[in-house]
Amino acid sequence: MQIENQEFVIFDKHEPEAPECTEIVGIRFKNAGRIYYFAPNGLTFSENSPIIVETVRGVEFGNVVITNKLIPNRELFSPLKPVLRAATEEDIKRHESNVAAEENAKKVWAEKIKAHDLDMQLVDVEYTFDNAKLIFYFTADGRIDFRDLVKDLASVFHTRIELRQIGVRDVAKLIGGLGVCGRTFCCKSFLNDFAQVSIKMAKEQNLSLSSSKISGTCGRLMCCLRFEHDIYEQEYATFPKVDSIIETADGRAVVTEGNFLTGKVKAILVSDKTNTIKTYPGRDVKIVGYVKKREPVSSELADLEKN
Repeated sequence: MQIENQEFVIFDKHEPEAPECTEIVGIRFKNAGRIYYFAPNGLTFSENSPIIVETVRGVEFGNVVITNKLIPNRELFSPLKPVLRAATEEDIKRHESNVAAEENAKKVWAEKIKAHDLDMQLVDVEYTFDNAKLIFYFTADGRIDFRDLVKDLASVFHTRIELRQIGVRDVAKLIGGLGVCGRTFCCKSFLNDFAQVSIKMAKEQNLSLSSSKISGTCGRLMCCLRFEHDIYEQEYATFPKVDSIIETADGRAVVTEGNFLTGKVKAILVSDKTNTIKTYPGRDVKIVGYVKKREPVSSELADLEKN
């Protein structure tokens, strides 16, 4: 039998394979610190559960911030280390004892710094959970030769001593405080890591370029300049910028002010000798050119971009 004018649809029985996944838990060792993934090792944890894990620094005490979940293997960059155990009462007491010992270490540091006549400002002290290492975080102007200081500290604490020189942003993250907005520092409350912030971000958001208004307590550009940057960048790419030459219903004009949030631009007509400023819908005008004009960035603002 011959079949004519018939359409056949062939269904593929093979569905796309689901990406291979691995079960993880997310651990933080410090408030607002970076989140690290570990294999739960058959255990189930609730949020904020104290936990004991092994890291490159040794055995550590942390808290669960991401409970058991599956994530695609492509999001993992290295094999996961397994969780050792949920923290016991004894583990919690040992952690509290380490915190108390860290306060005592600060006093010893002050004595040794004075004895060695070193210009180093202590920011924080941290014991690893197993007391295998004692870490001192400090700031200083330039490089410091602290080899004799390390030997002296090791003779007092009888453990491995590590000194880490950190920058002003890291100091703000460790100490905390209130920003100009009246809220706790973003880096102290929720930011996992620092992202690059530039003067360009402030310009695209039409913010003042005064260093006192766009810099944080740490003296660097405020991290929040980046929060809305992606949206501004998308809109800024097509919206008429200041000094753009646009074609309007009244003729050609030069943009003096633009705000894509309101969707309007202010411009001066090229043919108008009185320099009268008119307002136009930003989406109804056509960009035909740009007035070449560059404003030098002061050295003070350039310094703010440095990490």
